[in-house]
Amino acid sequence: MVQKEDFGFGTQIRKSPFFDATVRWGATAFSVYNHMYIPRDFGDPEQNFWNLVNDAILCDVAAERQVEITGPDAARFVQMLTPRDLSQMAVGQCKYILVTNADGGILNDPILLRLAEDRFWLSLADSDILLWAQGVAVHAGMDVTIGEPDVSPLQLQGPKSGWVMRALFGEDVMDLRYYWLREVELDGIPLIISRTGWSSELGYELYLQDSSRGDELWEKIMAVGAPLGLKPGHTSSIRRIEGGMLSYHADADIHTNPFELGLDRLVALDMDADFIGKDALKRIKAEGASRKQVGLHIGGSPLKGPNNSYWPLKVAGKTVGKVTSAVYSPRLGENIALAMVEADHAVLGSEFEIETSNGTAFAVIVEKPFFDPKKAIAISA
Repeated sequence: MVQKEDFGFGTQIRKSPFFDATVRWGATAFSVYNHMYIPRDFGDPEQNFWNLVNDAILCDVAAERQVEITGPDAARFVQMLTPRDLSQMAVGQCKYILVTNADGGILNDPILLRLAEDRFWLSLADSDILLWAQGVAVHAGMDVTIGEPDVSPLQLQGPKSGWVMRALFGEDVMDLRYYWLREVELDGIPLIISRTGWSSELGYELYLQDSSRGDELWEKIMAVGAPLGLKPGHTSSIRRIEGGMLSYHADADIHTNPFELGLDRLVALDMDADFIGKDALKRIKAEGASRKQVGLHIGGSPLKGPNNSYWPLKVAGKTVGKVTSAVYSPRLGENIALAMVEADHAVLGSEFEIETSNGTAFAVIVEKPFFDPKKAIAISA
């Protein structure tokens, strides 16, 4: 049996409030994300995928740390961080946004939650946006306070997640709309719940606001959920690649701009409000992106796991791009991948030679997302 003492490099890597519970429930491997352990293995990743798409899984994603921005100028400050137009964002609403630097490069792609007129959370992918926001605030001349609150999210994802939420919180929770949030309690445990998640499935996130009660919260959810089909699990690379969802540092980084990813809808260049990177993104749009993200089918035998390096894509011996995320989808019966290629080659049907973990193969550009392109599953109640 794996003991919690088997994990650790000292106190510089934080353990989540759910860490001990995940080990009890079968977590056998972890990686580090936002300076915190995150479970990556509860057994067979293919079985984890089927648990997610057929039933429901509970994932410790406390490593998605929150940056809290409060104060009279909070809304104006948050708008300065992102090219997405937030002028119509209501209290209680969530939005997927990009945080850009002065060159238009992507620093993070968090979920933004508006808890009050003057209170926001950035629910982060893996990067130090707390330090970026605090640095920007020093010279912004705005009345804001920026810090990391005692908040740790869990993800409850899958078609039966609604059943579990109803059992935990009652029938009223089924009125919660996609990308909205509300404040609740579970036996006195303070939570923010939202209809969001990193799975492309129906799902919820439960933001614990008292780290001393993490173990208690996990056990309460599993006690109610297990009879309904809930399993402990981890975020599924298979499902997120099927859904075309980005993994920061893999599919995007500081050298990637929104237009390369086809995320023009998140860039409002015509709005009156200023934001960091506005001039650079105007220039990039006018010139046209030199690279484009595409979806690929990769031939050959099923990949045994996700890629651990960027696989070059070649045409006539010349490298014209790279695979950023690849995996075998048991549902589709295909090796699927996200890749970044030179714009001239980013055409449906274009073929490339590739060296995978299985050896030399050919890849062809196909439509993405690979499954449920209109997100009907995640949006459905």
